[in-house]
Amino acid sequence: MMPYKPAHASGRSTPSSDDPMMDFRARLVHQQAEAAERRKLDLAEQTSRIKSAEERIRIWERIHEVVLPRDPAHKLVEIIATNTGLTADDVRTEQRRRTAARAAIAPAGATVPP
Repeated sequence: MMPYKPAHASGRSTPSSDDPMMDFRARLVHQQAEAAERRKLDLAEQTSRIKSAEERIRIWERIHEVVLPRDPAHKLVEIIATNTGLTADDVRTEQRRRTAARAAIAPAGATVPP
């Protein structure tokens, strides 16, 4: 069985309805559209005033696949603040909250990296 049928006298062919490559392409286009929509929603959520600073920063981390740096002077602090609609002080407050949370779960006598 031939996967392509001639379209017309010009000799061009059109894909048949049972072409697995067309199914793959259609799925790929659909997946890309879904990913673009998810990213659009994530970008809107990362600046949503309904979300807490912690949530907005976690969304930013997920989108960019980067963890909030621990150094309060790190240049990403300003970038995260701008991208999330927060202040740099809000981001530093989240850094301190995470440091305190790590310290609270560290075993007794263990030191927590800065």
